[in-house]
Amino acid sequence: MPAKSKAQQRAAGAALSSERRETPKSKLKGASKEMVESMTEKQLGEFASGSTKGKPEHID
Repeated sequence: MPAKSKAQQRAAGAALSSERRETPKSKLKGASKEMVESMTEKQLGEFASGSTKGKPEHID
């Protein structure tokens, strides 16, 4: 399940970084904080991967 916007992809990347203990969870905000609590590392990796080309910045 790939991200549908660039913002979702960035949030998933931040959550993945935290899940891998590269970034402290206390630094997460908003969507990335929710993602790290509700998704597995594998799901976060799939969500964060892929190209951002052609994706909108945000989805309404």
